[in-house]
Amino acid sequence: MPSPTDTTQRTATISVLVDNEAGVLARVIGLFSGRGYNIDSLTVARSMPGGAERINVVTSGTEMVIEQIKAQLDRLVPVHRVADLTREGPHIAREMALIKVIGTGEKRVEALRIAETFRARVVDTTAQSFVFEITGATTSWTRLSS
Repeated sequence: MPSPTDTTQRTATISVLVDNEAGVLARVIGLFSGRGYNIDSLTVARSMPGGAERINVVTSGTEMVIEQIKAQLDRLVPVHRVADLTREGPHIAREMALIKVIGTGEKRVEALRIAETFRARVVDTTAQSFVFEITGATTSWTRLSS
């Protein structure tokens, strides 16, 4: 049980297995916004045949706040399971960005050269633009945005 006086902040990746019903995502997000919890990242994907979905939420707070978030999520009706992936053992956390670059002529060649340097992949192209996909560990995004 976390100490109520512990003010150490940590980041948690919370996985919520829910029924695929209208409004479920809104209820999960509403829980966060209604209580003033921040969402750093959110991913929703079909998890299993039969309609179950997995909502992964990255958030931060004290140990007590994280436990409170998990307990409140677990009380939502369509929720089957809540898990703190950062506490359940080894895991892989990755970030992805889609970046659109508009340009013609020499600027297109330069965009491709820079993309290659950062190991970005072209996922869409038109005569005037590229869309690049880049993935990496969360810490690498700090270097790119600086």
